[in-house]
Amino acid sequence: MIKKLLTFSLLVGFIISGSTAFAETVLKLGTTVNEQDSFQVAAEKFKALVEERTNGNFKIEIYPNGSLGGESDMLDSMTMDMLDMGIITSGPFVNFSKMMGVLDMPFLFANNAEAYKILDGKIGQELLDTLEAANLKGLAYAERGFRNVTNSIRPVKNAEDIKGLKLRVMENEVYTATFKALGVNATPMQWADALTAMQQETIEGEENPINVIYSYGLWDYNQKFVTLDRHSYSTAIITMSLEAFNRLDDETKKIFKQSAQEAAEYERQWVADKEAGQLEAIKSHGVEVVENPDVDSFRNAVKVVYDAYPQYSEYITKIQAELAK
Repeated sequence: MIKKLLTFSLLVGFIISGSTAFAETVLKLGTTVNEQDSFQVAAEKFKALVEERTNGNFKIEIYPNGSLGGESDMLDSMTMDMLDMGIITSGPFVNFSKMMGVLDMPFLFANNAEAYKILDGKIGQELLDTLEAANLKGLAYAERGFRNVTNSIRPVKNAEDIKGLKLRVMENEVYTATFKALGVNATPMQWADALTAMQQETIEGEENPINVIYSYGLWDYNQKFVTLDRHSYSTAIITMSLEAFNRLDDETKKIFKQSAQEAAEYERQWVADKEAGQLEAIKSHGVEVVENPDVDSFRNAVKVVYDAYPQYSEYITKIQAELAK
């Protein structure tokens, strides 16, 4: 009974339009971010496209700010068909499909164009398909973006400077291994907990893209230093409960997949358009930004992470071959 109430909710009444009656299906889509975040942009675009293309037969309700749980919690709920949809940062997916972890490897992509080539192509689809074994349906890759280090202690200009800092990382073993290789006291935790921990100074920093640093005003959480090391490209997967997806008819499935891809591309462009202004705004709050750190020192320090995950070697080879074309 609880399951039926929580997921894929059918409104009790019927909506009458002229002489036509139809059931309106309401789906809940959760995120952990606030309404200023790029995930909200993607969610609103997806909502608009789906509602227009299904002639209002499907409604998408957006629940931001972690109101439906943390990212791992929401994925768990989707696997159990207790939540319809979410936009989830790449980090937790490795707990549902081991092969998804390849996308979290440090310095895998040099720029956005490389990331899009892989994610929007055959390799990206293959990886999304691996989620189905966990009862999840990956619809499209939106963007969290290239991740950068922030902290409250000192400017980080090279790999030596980051040693000893206590930083929050996503709940993901590859991220944890990457920062441990850098000599960081890596502390996995959900984002809401990280905000509290930064305020209380129980951790000294975190790592996230510019749009997150800006939208959450991390200067108000004791983050005085930002380093644009771009150590990892983080996706944001528009995800659905596989059972909820399979209840759709074939035409509606196509609408959901196409709308998700268009929403993802729209959000990516929004991120690109906003980034320069957001970086200037961060600086205006007194944050010291290291724009050109010694990236080679970071790359050299994390080579051991590639050795530690031989299970990803086949996909890494395929990715590198595709990028070389």
